[in-house]
Amino acid sequence: MSTADGSQDWVEAGFDALAEGGVDRVRVEVLAQMLGVTKGGFYRRFRDRPALLAAMLDTWADGRIAAIRQQTALDGETPHERLRLLIRLFSERPNARGLSIELAVRQWARSDARAAAAVSRVDAVRLERVTDLYARLGYPPVRARARGLIIYAYIFGQGLLLPEASQGEREALARACMDELIPVEG
Repeated sequence: MSTADGSQDWVEAGFDALAEGGVDRVRVEVLAQMLGVTKGGFYRRFRDRPALLAAMLDTWADGRIAAIRQQTALDGETPHERLRLLIRLFSERPNARGLSIELAVRQWARSDARAAAAVSRVDAVRLERVTDLYARLGYPPVRARARGLIIYAYIFGQGLLLPEASQGEREALARACMDELIPVEG
């Protein structure tokens, strides 16, 4: 996913550094070394480190929101089927890099207003989209939102609590959680 000017390469290297050691690891020298280029290449693409960090937040938020919209779009499926697919997507195929980036962005958001705004924007879309699926199943607004929150708590929590679980264990847990979190289709 490289742009013509190579700026996306720097953003992706920034995500790798972020996943490895948090926002403090996202330094021009570190990224240049990771990419095997000089620091001058960075400054041809970005004014400074804050410009890179802003590009990373925009890329992360826009990418997450696009993924969420795709993951929750009905596309001919019922809300019930879409919720089950959402749980299966995150439970059965863990993405260690994605989870590391998610956690690092959230940690970054604790001390940076722009990062906090990006996290807030992503979380709002997550909850809105899943709440809508539950509302379509007939849940009143407060219960639909509560279930949406529980689904995301499960999605992220299982990745943190069970990083060494086997594929079979993940699939069994996902099925059991689906039975608890999603009503039987009727």
